[in-house]
Amino acid sequence: MIKFTIIGDSMFGKILEIKDNIVVLENNSKKIETNYLNLHVVFPDDKRKVVGEIIGMTDKEIRVLLVGEIVNDCFFPGVIKKPDGKNGTRIVYKSEVELLLGNQDLYDKQNMYIGKSIIYDGFNVTTNKNSFFSNHFALVGNSGSGKSCGLARVLQNIFYEGMETPNNSHIVLFDVYGEYNTAFQYMNNAAGMGYKYYTTDLKSKNNLLQIPAYFLDVDDLALLLNVTNNSQLPIIEKALKYVYIFKGEDETSKKYKNSIIASCVLDILSSGKSGAQIRDQVLAVLSRYNTEDININTPIVEPGYTRTLRQCLNIDALGKISALPLVIDYLNNYSYLDLNDFKGNIETIYDLEDLYYAFEFALISEGTLNSGKAFEDYNSLKVRLHQIINSDLKEFFCSTVSRVSKSNYIKDMFGDYNHKYQIINMNLNYVDDRTAKILTKIYARMFFEYATNLDERASYPIHIILEEAHRYVQNDNDINILGYNIFDRITKEGRKYGVILGLITQRPSELSVTALSQCQNFLIFKMFHPEDIKIINSITSNVSRETIEQIKNLNSGTCMAFGSAFKLPLIVKLDLPDPMPKSTNADIVSSWYK
Repeated sequence: MIKFTIIGDSMFGKILEIKDNIVVLENNSKKIETNYLNLHVVFPDDKRKVVGEIIGMTDKEIRVLLVGEIVNDCFFPGVIKKPDGKNGTRIVYKSEVELLLGNQDLYDKQNMYIGKSIIYDGFNVTTNKNSFFSNHFALVGNSGSGKSCGLARVLQNIFYEGMETPNNSHIVLFDVYGEYNTAFQYMNNAAGMGYKYYTTDLKSKNNLLQIPAYFLDVDDLALLLNVTNNSQLPIIEKALKYVYIFKGEDETSKKYKNSIIASCVLDILSSGKSGAQIRDQVLAVLSRYNTEDININTPIVEPGYTRTLRQCLNIDALGKISALPLVIDYLNNYSYLDLNDFKGNIETIYDLEDLYYAFEFALISEGTLNSGKAFEDYNSLKVRLHQIINSDLKEFFCSTVSRVSKSNYIKDMFGDYNHKYQIINMNLNYVDDRTAKILTKIYARMFFEYATNLDERASYPIHIILEEAHRYVQNDNDINILGYNIFDRITKEGRKYGVILGLITQRPSELSVTALSQCQNFLIFKMFHPEDIKIINSITSNVSRETIEQIKNLNSGTCMAFGSAFKLPLIVKLDLPDPMPKSTNADIVSSWYK
């Protein structure tokens, strides 16, 4: 039996009242012993032991919250039948504490060390790795409460504690402040372990975060181009088809180029505008978009006379284009190909500039030159893409010498048989929130699609950990534009495919309600804001109001752990990371007195 520095079991008197899951016991000692608070007591029965937590005390009464039952040396949360107290009440034994806090054997590879128990000296709080890491989880707390150190320590515990370390994990940490690089730098010194670092710092060319531009599909481009209406999606789909046409040099691609240009010019010729307007628009289009067969110098042949296409657009004294029928007849030879039949070369490599060119053709093929409303709606996409091409953001969407598949790109991130990388750090410190959000969502979609296409489901688990998750995992407009939010989709569907989200945030009230509600495990650090406390209170079970109130007074690095991986909510002191992340507060005094 554990030796506590308290009076003993004799202080527990008879049961005075049972209401809901609260048992009120008589206080035989007639003293308020504060070191009893949060200890667990047992109500022995013939076939079970009901377990409760002391949550309050006066000189007359002791209040106990019922939290579970021990049956056949196994602890089960929840109480089916209330205790009768006929066998008395006592403090838990050492063997029973281990049932509550977790397996104390740190060399069991199924076991994961979390930290040290605040209530029971000399005891660790542990959990089963599967129970924790096969479910979405969240670390929540105010700035300075110890979240960053907590996350670093939890991950270090996986790789540094115990005799056997995982060599085939795939953890991607989106690091918004660039503070975790130091915490995992020594992993590369250990056999079979590896850590890789990507950055958004454009000065660092060797490990710059880059996604091949040809990976971007409709949904990715909708995010990148800030689409505000789902009616803009078809023009993106068309541009993605056109980029293969205009990058292709084969005869089929040339035929489709001719068809697109011919159809566009025919639309202008039949627009009903004045001869001068028609001539100016056609010449403007053909000056920019042309092929060997259709350009301003294309010869238009008629019996006994040959003129260029430009000459055929000359205006007569009546303001008419007299040779217009000749141009129409010529273009009709090219304008009837069905673009739905075109199959692009899957090995085609293109960059953002190629995509911009394709957007221009997509716009003119939609007849936007003849519709001010359509031009305004669709042209904004082209303008946004042009801005990206002329900004630093372009550097994150690269071209490659040879075509790389998404699956190989992902597998290469985590290394090969010679050197595997268990943790990938994506440093987003050098970009604004919007860019960070776009990059994070594109990667999240890529990982999710990769996992859902595996032949053996959940055979390649990927953990996506998001620092400052409230910046990205929001109730945003994605559901209206794309029909889904990738983070909500992952939290609802990802677990069965082995794609797990870890949300690190100081403002749970700003997170997507769907994403947070799907988290199964929580480490809650010190928090003050009433709305955030309310959110935490709503997602806990078997936690008293008094325990929730303790969250406001937790020391830095101390948290309340609860969820499917824990038998009951526990107050845990996490060890300091070694090495530490760069997450400490600014040293104002040292700066002031240099």
